[in-house]
Amino acid sequence: MSKRAKHGKTETLVLPVAGKVAVVVIAVAALGYGLLLHPASVQPVRKPSPRQVLLPPPPPPPPAPARASVPAPAFAAAPQVEIQKTADVPGRLVRQVVDYVSHEAPGTVVIDTGNTFLYLVLNPRQAMRYGIGVGREGFTWSGEQAVARKTEWPDWRPPADMLSRQPYLPRFMAGGPGNPLGARAMYLGETEYRIHGTNKPDTIGKRVSSGCIRLTNEDVADLYERVKIGAKVIVLPVTLPNPATHRPLQGPPAGADAALHLPDPASPSNRPST
Repeated sequence: MSKRAKHGKTETLVLPVAGKVAVVVIAVAALGYGLLLHPASVQPVRKPSPRQVLLPPPPPPPPAPARASVPAPAFAAAPQVEIQKTADVPGRLVRQVVDYVSHEAPGTVVIDTGNTFLYLVLNPRQAMRYGIGVGREGFTWSGEQAVARKTEWPDWRPPADMLSRQPYLPRFMAGGPGNPLGARAMYLGETEYRIHGTNKPDTIGKRVSSGCIRLTNEDVADLYERVKIGAKVIVLPVTLPNPATHRPLQGPPAGADAALHLPDPASPSNRPST
């Protein structure tokens, strides 16, 4: 074959290939131009930092506890006052369990005015014995009563006949350490007599009251927890009673416990005492 013929055949083969290449180039150019005009909305993906990977997010705070509504008390509570330890009383007046033969039911209170002892019957052969202060001359009494009610840190209202004898006494004194009725009171029947504490522990074992029976605040708190409402209280007569110093329980009493008769009631050191 001549050189001219071969050259013509080569040109024939090159032209179709060149056309295909041109079409591909044009298509790629058109695609690139379309991407430039309409870029895809792709959000970049952020890789978490090592700190974010190692430390998890903190937990949400716990919800605040709901406050329950507390109804207001229907009455004022007794004052919460600590009972202070009193000075030591003579050994025979210290609270203690003793041998005591009795046919009374356990829980019965027996008051031995003559010996200034109060017995709480525990069983037919034993009793808890307390030292007490009792009525002064002309104000002792005997008989049976029952515990009608009990009060912690009782208020004190001197009866009219006591005020007539001691007009300097207050008409009312709120319960508390300075109150002459002391830390507890147990009221006997419908009388004005009480078994109660005292702010003058040095009067235990003495005859100083207007008929009420007094104990130290420590002892009266102990007795208060043991004695039930309705418990029988027996006040024994003084041995060989003298009409001038002893009277049976009948009619209204002359008054609740009274203070020692002091020559200068206006003195600040003279605190009232029942």
